[in-house]
Amino acid sequence: MPFRAVLLFALLVLSLAAGAVEIDGHIDPAEWAGALHITDFRDVQPLSGKPGSMPTEAWVLSTPKGLAIAIRATQPPGVPRTHQKTRRDEDALVDRINVMVDFNGDGRTGYDFEVTSTGGIADEVITNESTFSYDWDGVWDHAVSEDEQGWSVEVLIPWYVAQMRAASDGKRTIGLYLDRIVASTGERMAWPVASFSKPRFLSDFKRIEIPAYTQAMFAVTPYLVATTDRVRGRTSFQEGADVVWKPNGQTQLTATINPDFGQVESDDLVINFTPEETFLTDKRPFFTENQGIFDFSLLDDYTQLVYTRRVGGTSDDGSGPADIAGAVKLNGSVGATSYGVLAAQEKGDAGRTFGALRISQYMGDQSLGMLATTVEHPWLDRYANVLGIDHRWKPSASFDITSNIIASHIDQPGHNSTGTGATTVINNELSPVWSQQWLGMHFTDSLDVNDFGYLDRNGFNYGHYEVRERLTGLSPDSSYSSHYWRYRITVMNNTHGLPLERELRLTRDSLRRDGGEEIWQLRVDTAGYDDLLTRGGNPLHLPPNVTLTYERTRPRIGNWSWTLDGTVTGNELTGARRLGYLLKWLPTYFISDAFSVFLGGSYERDPYWMIWQHDNVVGAFDGKTYGVNAGLNWNFGTRQELRVKLQALGVGGHLRQAYEIDRDGRAIASNEPIEPLGVVNLGFQIRYRYEIAPLSDIYVVYNRGGYDSDIADDNATSNFRRSFDLRKVEQALVKVSYRLEF
Repeated sequence: MPFRAVLLFALLVLSLAAGAVEIDGHIDPAEWAGALHITDFRDVQPLSGKPGSMPTEAWVLSTPKGLAIAIRATQPPGVPRTHQKTRRDEDALVDRINVMVDFNGDGRTGYDFEVTSTGGIADEVITNESTFSYDWDGVWDHAVSEDEQGWSVEVLIPWYVAQMRAASDGKRTIGLYLDRIVASTGERMAWPVASFSKPRFLSDFKRIEIPAYTQAMFAVTPYLVATTDRVRGRTSFQEGADVVWKPNGQTQLTATINPDFGQVESDDLVINFTPEETFLTDKRPFFTENQGIFDFSLLDDYTQLVYTRRVGGTSDDGSGPADIAGAVKLNGSVGATSYGVLAAQEKGDAGRTFGALRISQYMGDQSLGMLATTVEHPWLDRYANVLGIDHRWKPSASFDITSNIIASHIDQPGHNSTGTGATTVINNELSPVWSQQWLGMHFTDSLDVNDFGYLDRNGFNYGHYEVRERLTGLSPDSSYSSHYWRYRITVMNNTHGLPLERELRLTRDSLRRDGGEEIWQLRVDTAGYDDLLTRGGNPLHLPPNVTLTYERTRPRIGNWSWTLDGTVTGNELTGARRLGYLLKWLPTYFISDAFSVFLGGSYERDPYWMIWQHDNVVGAFDGKTYGVNAGLNWNFGTRQELRVKLQALGVGGHLRQAYEIDRDGRAIASNEPIEPLGVVNLGFQIRYRYEIAPLSDIYVVYNRGGYDSDIADDNATSNFRRSFDLRKVEQALVKVSYRLEF
C-alpha cells in the first residue's frame, strides 16, 4: 500500500477515534487520549486563587459530534457527599460541576452546562459578563459515575447548540471555564481563576484553540394542550409547533406557530402598588433559543430593549393575553459580525407586530453593536421604534468600559414623542482585594422603550461610585470563609433637577464554611423626593431614611435547609421615625434525597404605607401582609417529577389619613374618602412531568387561584384566610410535546 494511502488511513482512524468518546460517566484513558488535560483547579469561592482542597482533573476534546469534557472530582469518604435529586434548572447547593463555554471567545455570550453528582442538570445563558438566565434549555449529553474516592462526569455539547462564527483554517478559538462545587463547605474550585462575583467573568475565560467541526440539525416540536376551565365550564384545545433549523454553526433559524404561553409554569405571587412594572422571566422555548444575541441591557437591573414577555402580553383592546399567530428568528454571523432578526405577529384586530434587528461586531479588545426594534399597534394606531448602540472596550485584564446610547420615537395621534438615553459603566480591578466602579445614566422624560423592552422608569440622571473589598484570609476558626464588602455612594435627580436619591450603601456578602451565604446591607438616605407616586402629579417630599436588610441561606445539613430574609426600614411619610419590617422564613425538610416538603411564611408591616388613589391624593395606611409558601418536590426516577406549590397572600390596611400632595411636596391632610385596603392573592399548582425524551414532555397540571383587590375589609388576618377561597382561575390541563429531529 503506498505511503500516502497508509497515512490517509491512519488519519481517518484517528479522526473516527476522536469522535468515539462514549458518554457513560466512566473516564476511559484510551477514549480521552490526546485531550487537553487540566489539573490546576484553584479556589474561586472563596476567591483566594489557592489550590483547591481536593484534586480535580478535566479533559477537553473537540470531536465531530461536539465538544467533549470529562471531569474527575476526588472526594474521599471523609468529605460528606450530597445524594439529593434535583429537577432541571433547580438552584440547589449540591455537589456539582459546571462547564461554561463562550463559543466565539469574545466575551459576549456564554453557555453554562451544569451536572450534579446524582445526574441532575441545569443549563443557562450568560450575557453582560455575569448575568445568568435559567430560561434556556438545550439538548446535550451527560453521564455520571461514583466510586469510593470520588465521582466522574462526562459531557458532550453538540456544535449546533449555539450560534458561532465560522472557523479559520480548521481551528476555532473558544472561551472555557470549568469548576466543581463541594456542597458541604461551599468551596468552588475552577480553571481558570475567574469569578462571576467580579465585574468581568466571561472575559476572563481561558481562550483555547481547538479543531473546528460543524453539525446540522433540523427539529420540529409539535405540542397539544387540552384545558378544562372549571370556572367557565368549558374545554379547549390548543396546538402549535416550534421549528429549529441549524444548517451549520453560522446560520440558525427558529420559528414558532401558535406558541404555548407557558401554562405549565407558575410565576411567584407579587402584589405591587408601585408605578414600576414587575419584571417576569420567559420560559417559552422559542423565546429562549438563541436569544443571547438580543441582550441589550441598559446596565440597570432588569432593563432590556427586547423583553419577550411583551409578545403575547395583555392585548391592546383589554381582552386579556394576546394570542400569538407565529414568530420567526434568524441568527447568524459573517466573519466577525454576528446578527439576529426577530419577528412576531399576534392574532386579531388588536394583534401587534413586533420586529427586532441586532448586529454585533467583534474587534479584538472592543465590540460594537446595534439593536433596532419596532412595534405596530393597529388598535391604538401607534408605531414605536427604538434604536440602541452599545460599545464595550477592554483595554486590559483589569479595566473595562461598557457604554450604550438609545433613542425612541413614538408615532401616535396626540402622543408623538422622541426620547434619548445613555449609560456608561467603568470597572477597574486595582488588586486581588480592591476594585472600583463608576456608573452613570441619563434618560429623558420622553424616552419610551416599553412597547418591546423593559425600563422601570425614565426621566432621571443617575450616578454612583462603588469601592469593593474582598477578604479571603479569614481565621480557620471563623464561621465565614470570605467577606465581600461594597461601599457605594449614589446621586440621582430627575431631569428637572429635583433630588430623588442621595444614598450611602454598605453591603457585606459573606460565604460561610457550612456552604451557606449571608448578606447584610445598610442604606442611609438623605431627604429627597418621590416623583412617581402620584403618576405624573406633584412629587412627594421624603424625609431621611434608613433601611437594613439581612439574607441567610443555610444549605441542607442532615434533613433540613432553610432561607431567611429580613428588612427593617422607615417609610415615605415619617422616614426612620416609624419603622416597618418584613420577615420571610422558608424551611425545607428532606424526607429522602428525592422527596422534600417546605412550609414557610412571611409577615410585612408598614405603619405608613403610601398608596396612590387619584390625581395628587394618596392614602397613608397601617398596612399588614400575611403570606404562606408551601409545597413539595418529588423527583422519582430519572424522568419524572411531581411538584405541589401553594402561595397565598392576604393584605389589609387601616386608613390612617388621606393626604393631598401640594406643589412643594408636602403631604396635606385631606378629608377625601378612600376605600379600605384589602387584597387577596392565591396561587396553587399541582404539576406532574414525565420526560419522554430530551425536550419532549408530558405535563399534567392543576391550577387554582387569582387576584382580587376589591375587598372591603382592611383586616389582613381575615383577608389571608379569605385568600384560600379564591377561585378566579381553576383549570386542569394536559400538555404533550415531542421533539422530532431529522
